[in-house]
Amino acid sequence: MSMHEKLNATMSNRDTNAYAELLHEDCVFVFHKSGNEFGKKEWISMVEGMMSNEKFVNESSRCVYENDEILVSHDFMSYPDGTREAVMGVAKLKDGKIIRFETGATLLD
Repeated sequence: MSMHEKLNATMSNRDTNAYAELLHEDCVFVFHKSGNEFGKKEWISMVEGMMSNEKFVNESSRCVYENDEILVSHDFMSYPDGTREAVMGVAKLKDGKIIRFETGATLLD
């Protein structure tokens, strides 16, 4: 199963533990929009909040490119405040896990 398929399965199942298993211990998450960076512990805490809220929805996800070193995906996301975004994600992979993940988002009308 590809990393993209694994990520989508954890999101569909809202399985934070399975999601955390996909992350390298030294992973860093970067939000392009704000410039904020988060380590694994901080990010998992945020993911738990997102996955526990049924109004946080990954509407669709498309794998743009994936190999053993990188995953590029494009998603449409809906948020609890009623907003929607198109999100480009780039994940660098190390030892079969995500070591760095950066996102860029465009607000949709």
